[in-house]
Amino acid sequence: MPSGQTHDRITLWSLPVVTALTLAMTRNSDLTLLVAGGFFFSGLMLSPDLDLRSRPFKRWGWLRWIWLPYQKMMRHRSIFSHGMLIGTTLRVLYLVSWVSLLTVVMVAVVQWFGEEPLPWQEFARRVVRSLFSYRVKLIALFIGLELGASSHYLADWSSSAYKRWQKMGVKGWFSGVGKQQVSEKRRGRKNKQMRGRGDAGTRRIEIPREMSFTRKQQKPKPKPSRNSSSRSRKKQPQNKRGNRTKR
Repeated sequence: MPSGQTHDRITLWSLPVVTALTLAMTRNSDLTLLVAGGFFFSGLMLSPDLDLRSRPFKRWGWLRWIWLPYQKMMRHRSIFSHGMLIGTTLRVLYLVSWVSLLTVVMVAVVQWFGEEPLPWQEFARRVVRSLFSYRVKLIALFIGLELGASSHYLADWSSSAYKRWQKMGVKGWFSGVGKQQVSEKRRGRKNKQMRGRGDAGTRRIEIPREMSFTRKQQKPKPKPSRNSSSRSRKKQPQNKRGNRTKR
């Protein structure tokens, strides 16, 4: 897979091309600025690699903690994080939900210390009206975000396809698609099982003394004494009939 530095270079090199094409197609500087800004923000900050502790994740600084639940919910390179349209949509909704929650908390704190209560219904109506009136610009911003994520997807897919082509040739482009997803699923299952077991996989196996594989040291045999009565006698020669021959 391309490294984080490679993805950043692709974003920076592609930014002038995206800006020029958008300006040539729309003839509108505002829309061009929104598309280019969305492309730049998606490539560096709202990257598909937010499901890992990557460079985009570290760029959020002390706000990086908001992406920790996202990393636990999303598996790396799944269709929900690296899928066309669906990946960008989920990341935008996730970020908007955090912004909305923080905004509600701040407004509630201001209302608590303020004298006049804030009309929540009127506030919600203003938000809906602003979203509807700026719908064209919001669509342009979303297109820029999706283009930035698409450059990331294409870099990953082209790198994987090139590696499969080096190993298996043209057949690798078709044979590695399903196998890679299956292998990633198996790895995820194994990781979950190891997490559930805890330290069970790292326990020490104690071998009892009875099953020790060390050889027992044999005691040396006692040497016979010279004056012992069990001295071996010389056998006398015998004839064919078994009788001893006299000397």
